[in-house]
Parts: sequence; C-alpha cells; structure tokens
Amino acid sequence: MLSKKAKYAIKALLALADREGEEPMRIADLAREEQIPPKFLELILLGLRNNGILQSRKGKGGGYRLARDPADIYLGQIVRMFDGPLAPVPCASQTAYVRCADCRNEAECGVRLAMKEVRDATARILDGTSLAALHDRVEQVTARRMRGILSD
Repeated sequence: MLSKKAKYAIKALLALADREGEEPMRIADLAREEQIPPKFLELILLGLRNNGILQSRKGKGGGYRLARDPADIYLGQIVRMFDGPLAPVPCASQTAYVRCADCRNEAECGVRLAMKEVRDATARILDGTSLAALHDRVEQVTARRMRGILSD
C-alpha cells in the first residue's frame, strides 16, 4: 500500500510540474492547494530536496521547484524513497532481499513466485511512468472533463 508520504510527494511534484518555469512555490501555498498538512509537507519536500528532486530558495520569492526535468523523475524512485522496496515480501525484493525463516525451498515457494510477479509488474509501471507522463495524463483527463462540461 502506498504511504501518505509517497502519495503526498507525488501530489506535490505534480503541482510543481504544473508550475515548471515559474517562481518557486511556497510550502504554505502548496499545502493549501494540495490539501496536505504543512508540517508533514515540509518533511516530504526536504526529503525530495535531499535526494536531488527539488531545489529550494529561502527568503522573499523563495520556495520549492523541480531540480530536474519532469521527464527524468520516475514514480518508482519517489515511491522507493518514501516507502522502501516495492516487493510485498522481503524474499521477492531485488534491493532488500531477506530469506524467509519459514521457507523450506525458496525456488518452489508459491508465495515468493506470486510476489515476484507483483513486484515486477509494480516496478514496470512505476519505473516506466515519469512525472511528465503522469502530468500529461492528468491534463488530458482534465481537458476531457472540461469539454464534457462545456458541451452540456
């Protein structure tokens, strides 16, 4: 399950991608716009900055902005940053593998085989979805919704 930290990080990054090329966005404005508790958002943005995803500027006109092109920021990186490995069980993880103490034969373990498929499918989607691609999908949905409203 996606944690609130990872969910809010993605929401904040989408909002910042929407303002790419503009002045940095203040935490208070971003928190209000995305309905994220400000103190919680501050910790999330700090983590994103420390991992090179965001830049920050202090003082008047300060705030946060993307440090990289949204096409170079992938959801898998963000989710792993806040939630750790994608595998639902440690024995299926590629980055944090731990053998199960109760497993007699890992190669034939049905749980491990199934969870490796879950991990692989999840990684394929998250590692293949850039912030730019997700932003474009949101824009398309919004445009379709607006066309529907305007055509009524």
